[in-house]
Amino acid sequence: MEHKALSIRPFIGATDFGVSRAFYRDLGFQEVILTPVMSLFKTGDHGFYLQNAFNKDWIDNTMVFLEVENVQSFWDELVTLDLSAKYKNVRLTPIRVDHWGRECFVHDPSGILWHFGEFFKK
Repeated sequence: MEHKALSIRPFIGATDFGVSRAFYRDLGFQEVILTPVMSLFKTGDHGFYLQNAFNKDWIDNTMVFLEVENVQSFWDELVTLDLSAKYKNVRLTPIRVDHWGRECFVHDPSGILWHFGEFFKK
């Protein structure tokens, strides 16, 4: 089956919807409020839905990978935001190199693990 996909948008939850909304805006995403309990957060042509919904097992097991053009530049800008000082439970993990490329990590205020990565050019 051939897919003519135009986008893919995961749904993620939040322990505190207001805090998570502010966090993602600070992280550089543009918010589009869809309903009082759901927003679309976009960067360029890509996005995800943030819901005012909490299920511990779901949140604790959610990971999102966002490919960036230059992970070093992304990391440098990320560090200047000082998000871990502003938001409880936010953790940053520096760039690590793997066989496929490089990535850094961010745990959002709810504990969702974001991978920001750059694939090696072949």
